[in-house]
Amino acid sequence: MSARNWPLEFLRGFEFRSTSKWFLLSTAIGVVAGIGAIVFQALTQAVAHFTVVTVAGFAPEEAAGEYLMFEHAPVALSLSWLVAIMVLGGLASGCLVYTFAPEAEGHGTDAAIDAFHNRRGIIRARIPLIKTLASAITVGTGGSGGREGPIAQIGAAFGSYLATRLRLSTRDRRIMLAAGVGAGVGAIFRAPLAGALFAGEILYKEADLESDAIVPAAIASIVGYSTMGLALPPDIRFTPLFGSELQYSLGSVFQLAPLSLLAVVLVIVAILYIKCFYATQAFFHALPIKPHFCPAIGAAAAALIAWGLYHTLDNAHVLSVLGTGYGSLQQAFAPTPANGGRLGITILLIIALFKIVTTSLTIGSGGSGGVFGPSIVIGGCLGAAVGQSLQQLGVVDQPQIYGIVGMAGFFAACAHAPFSTILMVSEITGDYKLLLPTMWVSTLCFLLCRRWTLYQKQVPTRLESPAHRGDFIIDILEGIQVGDVYDPGRNIETVPESMSLDDIVHMLADSHQHYFPVIDVQGHMVGIFSEDDVRSWLYDETIWQLAVARDVMVTDIVSVKPQDDMNVALQNFTRLNIDELPVIDSSEPHKLLGFLRRKDAIAFYNRRLMEYKQPSTY
Repeated sequence: MSARNWPLEFLRGFEFRSTSKWFLLSTAIGVVAGIGAIVFQALTQAVAHFTVVTVAGFAPEEAAGEYLMFEHAPVALSLSWLVAIMVLGGLASGCLVYTFAPEAEGHGTDAAIDAFHNRRGIIRARIPLIKTLASAITVGTGGSGGREGPIAQIGAAFGSYLATRLRLSTRDRRIMLAAGVGAGVGAIFRAPLAGALFAGEILYKEADLESDAIVPAAIASIVGYSTMGLALPPDIRFTPLFGSELQYSLGSVFQLAPLSLLAVVLVIVAILYIKCFYATQAFFHALPIKPHFCPAIGAAAAALIAWGLYHTLDNAHVLSVLGTGYGSLQQAFAPTPANGGRLGITILLIIALFKIVTTSLTIGSGGSGGVFGPSIVIGGCLGAAVGQSLQQLGVVDQPQIYGIVGMAGFFAACAHAPFSTILMVSEITGDYKLLLPTMWVSTLCFLLCRRWTLYQKQVPTRLESPAHRGDFIIDILEGIQVGDVYDPGRNIETVPESMSLDDIVHMLADSHQHYFPVIDVQGHMVGIFSEDDVRSWLYDETIWQLAVARDVMVTDIVSVKPQDDMNVALQNFTRLNIDELPVIDSSEPHKLLGFLRRKDAIAFYNRRLMEYKQPSTY
């Protein structure tokens, strides 16, 4: 590189065309996902304010970093109204989804995963609108569901739509879909780093990653997070979801031993959660009624369970089995007793176990909402209960650590996304000091729960994904030319163009050759015929002396050159269903060099295949 041209060469190294393309596309996806998160939050809170809060007096606590748009006047709790509102909300959500977009039922993340693997990254444009409205109604009226599924589907659908409108490739559409998922999760949970990893990790059941989507998802997640943050009041604009006061640290590495016990408990309950969720879903699918009414039945059952728990225990905290349940987590994480004391072991276990049932009824019946939010509530409450139990035994002195770590471990077990979950829990709690125990528990949970997953549309690895079909197939004939395979020393019998048909027939009787090149007086190949071409002339012996080789041959010759790739030759064999191809000189198009036989090509392929299968000596 000359000294004069080095600035130009230096700039070319950045590949501005590709970089600017993904920067602009990812930024657009991030902005839309951030706005979608803002709109969804506003709709959910508006629905809640005018229904369960104002009418039923049900105003569950939220996370410390959550922004509440409406001020709620004190209203006496009416469980009868709560049941009625939840039933109406389930009915409205069901009718909306099953009338206009049936694929928007349930948790949206699974639908986005399915679109990535099996639908070429295509999501119908109407789905984000229906998903937003239906999920806002489901969660806003008290249904036990999360927010990440709808927002992830909003971002994914816009990425898919934008790629389609710009006529990008299927690969680019899939990447933009994944970037939309990351942007939605990063915005709604204010966890941009986790959102980027979540987009690439959630697609697979095993420890695999969609690496092509990481950088676009990172840009989209940062932009979505920033867009969401700028819409919040300055005092909570970029604070973690559960506030910035949760500062805990592990006292000793020996504390990893009791945390291993926590991992076992989390895995057992995670399996219970997955089985309960899909058993409930199968039950509602089997009901002999229109699916439009199933979410209302599920909402009614969930509301009645909350009613029964409240009357049995006379404790308002058990109502956290409805809604998001983030208020209970905030209580469980509190460094000092709040509102008369932290939640006790019994209440924590009841919330964790019955949250499984109410989430299964709400989402498994066809209601619209996410499953990540309920999962971290279940894991957090379960972890806090285990931590308090070990505290009573004198094993630990900070049970809140178990609640925070429990969130990560439980979802890592359910969703098979350990790395993004580790970062997400650290970001939403604002505490990276617990990275070591969180990694330990999440890894154990992931390894112990590999047979079960909450996202059924996940595929094991990239190798099994239809999105990567063909990416991992070894091209055995790559770099192999026709000249490496055909036999140039093989004796080829040629036919002068003036040879009579009678002579040709007698020649065929004594020859084992199947294809015969026809040459002119200069020795140039002008045509070719096969035994089959001659057979059609045999019915009339009177023309044997009149017809010559030029009458029998075909001039549309399909040939190959010695420099041609063997894949080209195999395609010609298959397309024309012939057994031999003439090999001609690239510099002299009429000069015949020999014939490439199909059986020689197959024999060469098999030899190469055996070489690949030979075990390495290193």
